[in-house]
Amino acid sequence: MDRYQRQTMLPEIGEAGQQRLASARVLVVGAGGLGSTLLPLLAGAGVGFIRLYDGDVVELHNLHRQTLFGMADIGEAKVICAQRALAQRNPECKVEAVPDALSASRLADALDGIDLVIDAADNFAITYQLSDSCFPRRVPLVCASVLGRQGYVGSFCAGAPSYRALFPQLPVASANCNTAGVMGPAVATLGALQAQMALSILLQLEPSPLGCMINCDFVGWHMRQFRFERAEEPESPGFAFIDSHQLNDDDCIVELRSVEEAPVSIASRVERVLPEQLVNWQPPIDRRIVLVCASGLRAAQAARALEQRGVAKLALVADNRKR
Repeated sequence: MDRYQRQTMLPEIGEAGQQRLASARVLVVGAGGLGSTLLPLLAGAGVGFIRLYDGDVVELHNLHRQTLFGMADIGEAKVICAQRALAQRNPECKVEAVPDALSASRLADALDGIDLVIDAADNFAITYQLSDSCFPRRVPLVCASVLGRQGYVGSFCAGAPSYRALFPQLPVASANCNTAGVMGPAVATLGALQAQMALSILLQLEPSPLGCMINCDFVGWHMRQFRFERAEEPESPGFAFIDSHQLNDDDCIVELRSVEEAPVSIASRVERVLPEQLVNWQPPIDRRIVLVCASGLRAAQAARALEQRGVAKLALVADNRKR
């Protein structure tokens, strides 16, 4: 217990709390900026098992904020580099590294035996999928997002409302670090808050961060917290995200991107219908319509438009694979 003596000195943790952390099994989705801060904190605190999903490799432009990596890691899979770095920090923490992006068909395996999920992918399509899976399983979900010098962190499910209860509709517009930029300290702050929330949930500390969200603004220099325990679950489950492994033979697959943007789609049998052409497109009757774009944003907007026209069978695909 020498390694953990400074935290076991806290009466609300003690040896019993440390044993609880040692037996905890945590799924972390994303080994980028958020993960670079929260992963060492989880391992350092003594979390016994981390299952880590990320399909990216380390690139030079990552290093200003993804401080878990160094120049020698460029070109290697992030999860392998993270696994190696965490083993050096705490060999008692077992890291199961999965060098793939998490997708809908992998969710059941990813959640198998997991006590808590941390969404560090900063990708709203993944966030909705994780929430939809964690909520019925009563598995706590800690999410964060950061852009520029602003961000938020919140804890959902496991008796608290789901992510859809707070954000029932997918966003109308979206930006990310690749398109809008981000500062490293802002990312690290949100990642540290994710780790603190996760550890507090695992240790069953009171008051629980479940049902709590913190907004961080380093432009106006303020942090705001609010609780959302009374947020009601939406009456409709919303549009489901699927992946290419969950396509059916009779699906009508609609590729919303141009040939220039996506020369290769998720399947050979797709119809290319640009968003502005949807108004004149006649959807087939009694077939599920699968709408495909890079982030899921255009797919969600198209699904809302088709739903208003009476189309009931709809699914979304966020196809952001690098080709």
